[in-house]
Amino acid sequence: MSTIKQNLNSIRRWLVENDLDIFIIPHADEYLSEYIPPENERLAWATGFTGSAGTAIVSHEKAAIFVDGRYTVQVKQQVDSSLYRILHISNNPWIKWLTDNHNSGAKIGYDPRMHRANWKIITEKKLKETIKLEAVTENPIDLYWDNRPKSVEDKAILLDQKYTGKSSLDKRLELGKVIGKNGCKAVFITQLDSIAWLLNIRGTDVPCNPVLLSHGILYADSTFDLFIPEYKIPDGFQQHVGENVQAFSPDKIQTRLGELSGSKVQFDAANSNIWAKNILSKAKLEILEKDDPCTLPKACKNSVEIEGMKNCHIRDAVAECNFLAWLDNEVENGKLHDEGILADKLDSLRAEQADFRGISFGTISAAGSNAAMCHYSHKNYDTPGKLEIDSVYLVDSGGQYLDGTTDITRTVAIGSPSDFTKKAFTLVLKGHIALGSAQFPEGIGGQHLDTLARQFLWHEGLDFDHGTGHGVGSYLNVHEGPHRIGKGSNKVPLKEGMVVSNEPGYYEEGQFGIRIENLIFVKKVGEVNGKKLLGFENLTFVPIDTRLLDHSIMTQKEKDWLNDYHNEVLEKVSPHVEGDVLEWLENATIPI
Repeated sequence: MSTIKQNLNSIRRWLVENDLDIFIIPHADEYLSEYIPPENERLAWATGFTGSAGTAIVSHEKAAIFVDGRYTVQVKQQVDSSLYRILHISNNPWIKWLTDNHNSGAKIGYDPRMHRANWKIITEKKLKETIKLEAVTENPIDLYWDNRPKSVEDKAILLDQKYTGKSSLDKRLELGKVIGKNGCKAVFITQLDSIAWLLNIRGTDVPCNPVLLSHGILYADSTFDLFIPEYKIPDGFQQHVGENVQAFSPDKIQTRLGELSGSKVQFDAANSNIWAKNILSKAKLEILEKDDPCTLPKACKNSVEIEGMKNCHIRDAVAECNFLAWLDNEVENGKLHDEGILADKLDSLRAEQADFRGISFGTISAAGSNAAMCHYSHKNYDTPGKLEIDSVYLVDSGGQYLDGTTDITRTVAIGSPSDFTKKAFTLVLKGHIALGSAQFPEGIGGQHLDTLARQFLWHEGLDFDHGTGHGVGSYLNVHEGPHRIGKGSNKVPLKEGMVVSNEPGYYEEGQFGIRIENLIFVKKVGEVNGKKLLGFENLTFVPIDTRLLDHSIMTQKEKDWLNDYHNEVLEKVSPHVEGDVLEWLENATIPI
């Protein structure tokens, strides 16, 4: 197996052979997914860095890697600083470093499959023609990567309509009308979860996200071309997806697009790569840049999907309660485990639940001061941290089930945390309650509600540096658009059936971190002056640690909310647990 130094030298040889000065390596793959399968972890091959976000730049004499604040510790452990200069992307943007360290007229090679369709335009504006961008037809990493992991060869999973609530044919007929109204003949679909949702299929190609590496063309007449290796198609596929779906080898994409030559085709440029836009242009198609038509209907869960989400969350709560009861008992007996043991224990308890199909993301198991890093992973460090007495333990985890996807964070007391920790926890809970209790007219977006979750922290001059809520799929991606709750602008109004997380937090660097996360869904709660009034309903039912409360800063209304919530937790979960776990659950839900 080659070393990182040898890999770097291979890239530099390739630069010379191809008359290029620089090559850029983003943490991305051909499908621009949040999670990347092992065989597409090109940044790790080139640098040794395994974080989920980063960019490397390699030139004849220099090399640098750029990461954000989540990975400043990890990158120093994994990347040889004699080979790569390690830089914080906010303090040292890669474009500035590039122009400062390379001559005007230098040529930077990029793989058009690894960058969004608008990346080239934005980057060229920033470079101001001092450095030229040149697309490459072959990625040097693909050429030199020996012992590259094999891609998953599992067949597609046919997801029954009892879980999806609607057939693929019905979905395609509805969206076909939308495409026609836009004056288009077809839409080129590149988002993996859109294809999975549209055809009611799932897969194991990507860690944590149950999707298949594929592309698709949906026509206005509801026919669909799926581009996927033939060996991925299971028996019964044709009957499952309904009429007018054809499967083609991926190398047939250009041919099929060519048959639409001269037609107008819809394309989501914001979520597709440069390569996709290039092949549409090559096919002489008129491109209408518009959102992927699957995105919004996929986000608005139907009644069957909501029922599935409710059901899988109860099973998930059983796993969580089993874990939290075990954890309290271990701490009481003086066993302060490390984060890896704790994560493995929770993952194994989840795996015992009916219809479990894997974790929905890598479990964040963070003890004491490590919890102050909101995207912490114990796997990024040589030695996992251990529980710290008189502090907190934060665990953010989730599961994929045939009937839904879960994502929950609980912060629990280990011993007797400080008064300030309790105050911060209570301020976070007050925000969590305020957001979860919100009622709002139809048409309101997530950014309008974000203040509700932050207000109590703001009053103390405190805040948190991540979004308050992200959309969640139904046995699909745990992070799903188009809606979100956060400070940044989001023009998508919240609609009935949308599932979103409610996860305010607070992080005191070097000391502790707090996050309380439930999944909630949007529902109609009334009507005022002929206008629909919306609100939220909880999906997550796991006790919130009352040992961390500062009762003096809670209103009676907030205490009532927590008591009502815990009463519902006990009612829903107690029939499914027994013995010590039932006793723990009863104690954890005692009214305050």
